[in-house]
Order: sequence, then structure tokens, then C-alpha cells
Amino acid sequence: MQYMIGIDLGTSSTKTVLIDRGGRTVRSATRAYPMAQPRNGWAEQDPEDWWTAAKETVREVLRESGVDPSDVRGVGLSGQMHGLVALDAEDRVLRPSILWCDQRTAAECEDLTRAVGAARLVEITANPALTGFTASKILWMKKNEPALFAKVRRILLPKDYLRLRLTGEYATDVSDASGMQMLDVAKRAWSPTMLDALGVEPSWLGRMHESCEASGRITEAVARETGLLPGTPVAAGAGDQAAGAVGNGIVREGLVSSTIGTSGVVFAHLDQPAIDPGGRVHTFCHAVPGAWHVMGVTQGAGLSLQWFRYHFCEPETAEAARQGVDPYVLMDQEAAAVAPGADGLMYLPYLMGERTPHLDPFARGVFFGISARHGRPEFIRAVLEGVGYSLMDCMDLIRGMGVSVKEVRASGGGGKSKLWRAMQADMFGAVVETLTSSEGSALGAAILGGVAGGMYPDVRTACDETIAVKSRQEPDAAAGAVYRERHALYASLYSSLKADFRTLAGFSG
Repeated sequence: MQYMIGIDLGTSSTKTVLIDRGGRTVRSATRAYPMAQPRNGWAEQDPEDWWTAAKETVREVLRESGVDPSDVRGVGLSGQMHGLVALDAEDRVLRPSILWCDQRTAAECEDLTRAVGAARLVEITANPALTGFTASKILWMKKNEPALFAKVRRILLPKDYLRLRLTGEYATDVSDASGMQMLDVAKRAWSPTMLDALGVEPSWLGRMHESCEASGRITEAVARETGLLPGTPVAAGAGDQAAGAVGNGIVREGLVSSTIGTSGVVFAHLDQPAIDPGGRVHTFCHAVPGAWHVMGVTQGAGLSLQWFRYHFCEPETAEAARQGVDPYVLMDQEAAAVAPGADGLMYLPYLMGERTPHLDPFARGVFFGISARHGRPEFIRAVLEGVGYSLMDCMDLIRGMGVSVKEVRASGGGGKSKLWRAMQADMFGAVVETLTSSEGSALGAAILGGVAGGMYPDVRTACDETIAVKSRQEPDAAAGAVYRERHALYASLYSSLKADFRTLAGFSG
């Protein structure tokens, strides 16, 4: 039997899966780690935590499965995008990684836009300057930590730091590199214009690969730490969204995924690049060679429900412990008892600023319409609907670009919720499917590893052999009408509060 391993470096944990040739999960393991927020709107992690989690989970899946390491044909990598990992000449990490959700770089985005030009920036990188992207983080470090920046000799993305530790190779892939804002997205190559504007030496960046290409091999030292066979190929891999799309079979036009993890993403495959002139959605290279994708991103999707649970749902958490179930199951049950519209309560999920469609690092979360009638069930329902409205924003923009939407596939932690899937079906006016595998990005990473290891001839063939539909959620027209009406109010709230968000930012540290 042939197997493949996928390592998915997430924001809250790293997950490793061992997958057989038919796409079945043989074993999985997860290790969590903290995210530091030293100031409001900042988000950082220690890359050493990622490496510890990766090697421990690989060792666990091999040990617990009993699979012979010689039967593992390839390893694939997926990771949270945009994070800045700065290394010195000895490959030592110079500072904690500044993450995708960090919002400190608004001024640097303005500086980059002035330096390159707004239109030219979109022409080269297919996106405006955004606080989440790596480029503005480089400028922030250069401006605010000049002594450290003077020591920089390598700049890597999170998953590419794992590659360095696994193989000793400096490399990246086109999908993840698209989110650094240093790539010419149409040409799938580093942009000299962008590197000059940032003061980045080409030697600081890894070799560019298509996602399914082998980028290195497991070293002898790593083999001793993980149980993998020395020389096992490691695929270039992909950013978490592109890898998740592969894991959902989003490798042909007409297929769209809606993923609710910490962030929320609506992702569509493109055979040719298409760019929103306003830069409200991202166009990146896909993990499928010669293809691109467009995606809308909401920063605080699953994060919003997690935040509400931790701070306001102690009774549900305690009852869930007594019943031996996940607290989110009980929260879903409470929300399901409330009719669409949450009895007039609305939620804006801008806990970490917002990308699509507002591109506003100053936006903040809002509950609107609170009355004495409302209790936790209405608040939970409002959070679910608010995240859904933010995904509607993404879907509407993607459709407005002429992108075909034939099928929507739900994934991520939020995809496990039947209620949340039903909301999405109603809001999108489309059938929402789930798949037999729920591994998402980890499965996509494994598939890329399988292609790199010669198990499949290409990514589309691998997806055809490993992915199958499990369930279909039909839209409800009546609920959809309610949501469309409320979505108009949801959209107007941001417009009303936009200036106030910026004023509020001046009050907080």
C-alpha cells in the first residue's frame, strides 16, 4: 500500500494526516500552540512551536498507524499564509513571526502604495497593499526594528520554515508566494519592481516551485526525529487556502469552496487570471499548475464563534462536558431554535479588522439591535449569521467578476455545523456540499505530496481518485429572502461606522 502525509500549519495548531491512495485518513494528530497579542491588533507566534508540533505529529501518525515509512511516497506542506519569518545568516529566527491577521501595518501599506503606485501594484501582484500581506510586515520591521532588519538574510513563509527544518532547502510555491505581495502573479515569478520597492534581496527568498513539485527530501537528522525515511520527497506545497481547495476538489472552473476556520474564505478556481479592479478579493496562483484562483476573505469567521464561546458560553461548556459532546453542538442547538434574522440582532465580525470587501484594518466587531428580549441563543445565532453575511459579501463579488458558481463545498470547523451550512446555502442561493473527508488543507497537502512522490500523474487525477461528495444542503427560498433583506442592513452598518472605527482606533493601545 502507498501512503502520503500532509502537514497543515494552522494558526492555532498543526495537524498531520497519513492518507492512503484512495484518500482515506489512516491516522491524524494535532498539536496546539499559543498566539501572542502584545498590543491590540497585533498577532505573533514562535516558529519553534510550529516545528515542535510538526515533528511530534509526524512521529505520532507513523507510530500509531504502524505504517512502514518506506511506504510513504511523499510529504506535502500547507500553512497559514502571509506570516513573516525573518532569519539571520545562521538560519536563526530573528523575531516572532508576524501573522496574517496582524493589523499593525496600515501606514506601511500606504507607503508601499505611494512607492509603487496603486494601479501598478494591482497590475503586478493582482492585489492592493494589505495589512495581512508579507510585504507590509517587511517594511514595518525595516522601519521599527532596523537593527534586527540589518541581520536579515532569509525571508520565509510559515510552511516554508517547516520545509527548511525538514529538508534544509530554501523554497516556496506559487500559491503561498502570491500572498507575499512580491510575486508577479500572472508570470508566476518574483517581481524585481516589488523587491526593489521593499529593499529585499532576491537571495533572501526561496526557489519558486509549482505546488506539486518536489522541493527537497527528508534529511537523515529529521528522519531520526520523525520516523520518516531519509530521502522521502517533500512537495512544494501550498498556502492553506489553495491546499484546502485541492482537498475539496476545487480544481476546475464552476467549483467553489466556502471554508470557515479562524478566518472565512470563499474560493473559486480560474483557468485564467481575473482581477477585481478594487482589490476587494484576492487573485493568486492556484496549487494546480497553470491555474489561478480568486478568493474573498473575512478575518474573524470561526474566530468570532470561538471568542463568543470562551467569554460568554460557560453554561454550554459545562453542560457539554457533562454530556461528553462538543460545546459547539449545544450552541448550534440553541441557535437553531431562533428564526432566521436572529430576532433583529445583528453582528459585524470585524474582531481583527476586515479584508473583503472593506480592506479596513480599523474595523471592529459590533452587535447591533440589542434589546431586553435577547439572550444567548439570539447572540449565537447573530454571530453565525454575521459571519454568513461576510461570506455573502465575498460570493457576491466573485459572481460579479463573471465567475461561474455551480457547486459550493463547505469545509473547515464551521463546515461541520449543519445549521451553518444551511445558512450558507440559503444566503448563497446554491447547493452546499460536504465531502467524505473533512481534512481540508491537510488532505490537500497530502495530495500534493502524493503527486510529488509519483503516486498520481497530476493534481486533478489525484483529486478524482481521492475525493467524494458526502451530503448536499439545498437552499430554502424563504430563509434566503430574509437573509438578503438583512444583508442590505448589514452592509449599510459598516458604511455608517467606517469613520467611527478609525476614531476609535485612536483611543486604544
